[in-house]
Amino acid sequence: MTASARLHISEEFPAMLERIDALGESIEANAEAADTLGRLTADTAKALLGTGIIRAGLPENLGGYEFSPRQLIHTIERLSYHDASAGWTMMALQMMTGTTAAYLGAVAAADLFPDIASGAHALLSGHGTRPGRAVPVDGGYLVSGEWQFASGMALATHIHSAIQVEGTGEARILAMPKSQVTLVDNWDVLGLRATSSIDYHCTDVYVPQTHTYRATTMDPANGGAIYRIGIVNMSAIVHTGWALGVGRRLLDELKLYAAQKSGTFHAAVDTAQFHAEYATAEAKLRAARAWVRQAWQENEETLAAGELLSTEQETLIRLVLNHTTWTAHDIGQTVHRWAATTAVRRGPIERFLRDLNTGTQHLTSGPIVLQTCGKWLSGAQPEAHWEFLDLVD
Repeated sequence: MTASARLHISEEFPAMLERIDALGESIEANAEAADTLGRLTADTAKALLGTGIIRAGLPENLGGYEFSPRQLIHTIERLSYHDASAGWTMMALQMMTGTTAAYLGAVAAADLFPDIASGAHALLSGHGTRPGRAVPVDGGYLVSGEWQFASGMALATHIHSAIQVEGTGEARILAMPKSQVTLVDNWDVLGLRATSSIDYHCTDVYVPQTHTYRATTMDPANGGAIYRIGIVNMSAIVHTGWALGVGRRLLDELKLYAAQKSGTFHAAVDTAQFHAEYATAEAKLRAARAWVRQAWQENEETLAAGELLSTEQETLIRLVLNHTTWTAHDIGQTVHRWAATTAVRRGPIERFLRDLNTGTQHLTSGPIVLQTCGKWLSGAQPEAHWEFLDLVD
């Protein structure tokens, strides 16, 4: 079996979780300041980058750790438990940087990822679903466009953007220096405030062909079998981990709140109704997590056998993400209902609730994806296959 077909399981995984947990107290202590700042504090950002969490998503042959899907899910879950915005920031940087390293060829890899093991590599942020315009010219493209929601942009060195080639309509992804775009400091939102998910734009910027790749590719130039699932499924991995971590933290915060309020005057948390609803929320979260592990274990077995995922498996990846995200949202509603005024005063519960409600608005967890999954699962489009976010006959 060739290296590109092999599923890599990293031995660095346990140490990564330990490094993240060791930072837990400081991440949480800085979370309120980051929320006000609109990006992670310098101390938190430096510490998290120092854990090698970005390297976890980078190809092994370039010097990355190349975690397996379940290792990536668990890593983002653990970080997001400590702080939802920190988890969102790092999952975005990790996914965009990792896929760029995997799908671009030798010329771009030498430019952007010269020495990953020593920390010499690009960090990419951007937007990959609504494309800009790419006009073909000798050796590359002149790129123009406006993009939104570039999570982690404050830490990025380079831009990751979707483009559509004029004349052919082909969708591609580019990598270019952040200095070549105009940043728009407009991240004034309800939740995920610390993710610096700002807008940006550019006009007629030259991007060489070597620094672009087909948006639908499942043929990595670097790395093993994990990158043969494509960029949309890579995104689903980390978003799934994020939802699990946030859901778990909110439920644990409600447990702490209940312990503090139990025995006080007219404590709602001493009622049978509270106990029943807490148990229901616990069951929902554990069931969602079990399905995540089952689905991705089966996906890993397919990849380890050197095969591509089936349309059913790709459909379930999207459905698992949707289900996990909205299960976390349901748990958030339970927490909000029973935490009383604590849920609206500044603090961990209030911040996690805001971040969760904002995270549910991401395109990959939206109603269109759920409807499209239903088309295939119900037999309405039995011969279709996935291309990016759409079913194609």
